[in-house]
Amino acid sequence: MKHTILTIASVLGLVVLSCDSQLDLAPEDRLTQEVAFSNKTTALGVLTGVYSAAQQDDVLNGTWQLAGDWQSDNIDFVGSFPTFNEVKNYSTLADNTSISALWDDSYETIGTANLVIKNVPLVDDPEFTESERNNAIAQAKFMRALIYFNLSNWYSQPIQVSGGTTPAVPLVLEPFELGEPDFPSRATLNEVQAQIEQDLLDAIPSLDDTDKSKATKGAAHALLARLYLYQDKFGPAADYANRAIQNAAYELAPDYQFFNSLDNEFYFTLVNTAADGQDSNEGFSGLTNPTPDGRGDAPYSDNLLAAFAEEAGDLRFSALTQIGADALGTEREFTSKFPDGVTNTDNAPVLRVTEMYLTRAEANLRGGTAIGDTPVNDINALRQRAGLTDLASVDLDQILTERRKELAFEGHRRMDLLRNEMNLRREGMPKVSESAPGQDKVIFPIPVNELDLNENLVQNPGY
Repeated sequence: MKHTILTIASVLGLVVLSCDSQLDLAPEDRLTQEVAFSNKTTALGVLTGVYSAAQQDDVLNGTWQLAGDWQSDNIDFVGSFPTFNEVKNYSTLADNTSISALWDDSYETIGTANLVIKNVPLVDDPEFTESERNNAIAQAKFMRALIYFNLSNWYSQPIQVSGGTTPAVPLVLEPFELGEPDFPSRATLNEVQAQIEQDLLDAIPSLDDTDKSKATKGAAHALLARLYLYQDKFGPAADYANRAIQNAAYELAPDYQFFNSLDNEFYFTLVNTAADGQDSNEGFSGLTNPTPDGRGDAPYSDNLLAAFAEEAGDLRFSALTQIGADALGTEREFTSKFPDGVTNTDNAPVLRVTEMYLTRAEANLRGGTAIGDTPVNDINALRQRAGLTDLASVDLDQILTERRKELAFEGHRRMDLLRNEMNLRREGMPKVSESAPGQDKVIFPIPVNELDLNENLVQNPGY
C-alpha cells in the first residue's frame, strides 16, 4: 500500500503546523491536487493514501502501541533506542525525536484524510456514485477520528485527571492550502473528543462491513464504545460495544489463530506484507521477536509473567508465547502475536471483538446495567476460550486483569490504568511514583521543533 499510493498523499497530505512561508513547486512526477481529484480512480487513490500513512510504525504499526505497554507494566524494554528508553525511564525530553515522529506522521495521516473529506464531493466524474463518495468520506472521517483519539491520549492527561479542560492537540480539520500557513493552538481534550465523536457518528451511516482492512461500520461502533468508556460514559459505552458485538459480520474467535488474518474477530486490522508493511524494526514484529530474527527489545515484564502465573493453563500465555534471546542475550518470554521478525509482515490489530466483550463487561459493571449480557457472562466467554474455569462473579479488578491478559502487546494497558486512576507501574517496579495519573511524564511533550515554529502552542508541564 505505502509503495503504490499516489504521491499527493505524502505531498499535499502533510498538515503544516509549522512550515516555511515559501513552498517549492511540485516536481513533474507528483500529482497536483487538481489532478488527484479529477476522477474516481485517482480520488480513491488518495483515500488509499490515508491507510498508507497510517501504516507507519509511528501511527498504527506498533511503535506507540508497544511503548504504552513498556511505559506501564507489561513489557520490560531492554533495547538500545535512547528515545524509547526515555519513555521507559520517565526521563523524556522535549527534543525526543521518536515523539516528534509520532506527531509528524499522525498529522500526515490526518492531513491526507482532510484532503479526501474536502475534495471527494467536488470530483467531476459521473461514474463516482453518491454512495461511493459518501463511503470514501466516511472512511476518511473514521481514520481522522482514530488518529486524533490516539494522539490526544499521548499528549494530554486523561479526562479523569484533567476534566478534559486542559490542552490536548491542535484540531486541524481542513487540508493545507498553498499560501500563508496556519499556526493553530492546542484544543482541549473535551474539544478533541467531541470532534472524534462527531466524525464517527457522521461516518457510521455510510460505512459497510465488507472489508476489514479498511474502516467498517463495526469498527466505528467499536471505536465509539472505546471513546465512551474512556470518558466514563458507561451507558453509551455498553450500548455501542453491544452494537459491535451483535453485528453479524463479526464474531468472537474460537481460539487464538486469528492474528495476522482477516478473521471475523477483527472490525479493522491494517494488513502488512513483505513489500508493503511495517517500515522498520520499530514496529510490532521487530520489537517483539527474539534475536536473531527480531531485535529482542520487548519481552514480557516479570510483573506480567506473575499475572499469568496466578492461573495455570491460560492459553493466552501458552498459545501466544515464544522463548528466545533478548537484546542483551538473556533467554526471555516474548509474545508470538507478531511472529514475523524477518520481513515484518504481521498485521496491526486495531479493533477486535474481544475488546468489545471487555468493554461491555466493564461498562455494564460500572454503570449497574446488563446491556446485551451480564459482566460475568462476558468475562466467562473469554475465560472459556482461554481454557480457564468460569467465575461466579466479577469485580473491576478482575475485568482489568482480563483486559490485561487478552490485550497485552496491543497498546491498551497504559490507558486502562490511567483512566482508572491507577499508577502505570506496580509496587517493586522502577519509577512507581512517577507513573501516577497526573504526573508530568505519563504524557508526552509537545515536540520542541513545533514550539519553535508555532508560537501559539504551549508546552505540557514538566518539560
